[in-house]
Amino acid sequence: MKLSLDEVTLLGSGLSRPECVLATAKGDLYTADWRGGVAHLKPDGSQALYTGQTADLPEGLRPNGIALEPDGSFLLANLGSEIGGVWRLTREGQVSPFWTQVDGVPIAPSNYVVRDHLGRLWLTVSTTMVPRSLDYRHDARSGFIAVMDERGARIIADGLGFTNECQISPDRRWLYVNETYGRRLSRFALHEDASLGPKEVVHEFGRGQFPDGLAFDAEGKIWIAGVISNQLMKLDPDSGQVDIVLSETSAEHVAWVEQAFEANALGRPHMDSNPSAKLRNLSSIAFGGYGLRTGYLGCLLGDAIGAIRLPVAGSPPVHWLY
Repeated sequence: MKLSLDEVTLLGSGLSRPECVLATAKGDLYTADWRGGVAHLKPDGSQALYTGQTADLPEGLRPNGIALEPDGSFLLANLGSEIGGVWRLTREGQVSPFWTQVDGVPIAPSNYVVRDHLGRLWLTVSTTMVPRSLDYRHDARSGFIAVMDERGARIIADGLGFTNECQISPDRRWLYVNETYGRRLSRFALHEDASLGPKEVVHEFGRGQFPDGLAFDAEGKIWIAGVISNQLMKLDPDSGQVDIVLSETSAEHVAWVEQAFEANALGRPHMDSNPSAKLRNLSSIAFGGYGLRTGYLGCLLGDAIGAIRLPVAGSPPVHWLY
């Protein structure tokens, strides 16, 4: 199963670093936007931008991951350099800190936030290194996962290789997480009290493949968005088989990045450039549309969201009916 780039359409315009995309049953699309909040692509084709200011964040919000709340507000994993953690943004522009400390320590710039079926909040922090590029390494291990529930907030897994998106499997038995510079997909057995079992490595990725976002389809397969290689991959967690479903890979660009990665010299210039035309450093996938059969693709460098019809339906996210 291989899809063509010609099948990808671009939605929206003028978006700023639309890394994380959320889709709803009503046809709304929301994406993180570095103009300071969340961009809203409406079913009628119009756009809105929700932003806000607070004295606590003089540089403004730099949302990476976003979560949609039942009341229509958003929780944002802030990747800004001032204060990380989770911030709430209303559609009227009110910004307030929601979760900025864990274990008594301020949370570093944060990557991804998601609520689960029980209302628990999961947060990933890719690295505590300053600058973050110091952890663009094979041996990165300062990333962690934290959870907030009725017992409070706590770190439940650490020592991870640049923690990126995490998701609970549809059968609710596992917490999966991409370790971007560790170049692996890992999982933990999920217990009722939100504690986790030992880490299991599900798959180690190859040349140019740096896993970022992930989503489950209705058959339990995991769809992985890979930056640098610009590949959308489908992974079977039982067999470990990986199929490249969609690709816009530049061999020259991958070679340049790989050379730096092997020399422990990877930096922002390698992540902030890519010669691709449509998948501008592919970063995430969200299932949506009729029958949950459209893949909406986030990216780090483009100003629009990709959309492509997929041969399988997705598993509905918690916010699907909001």
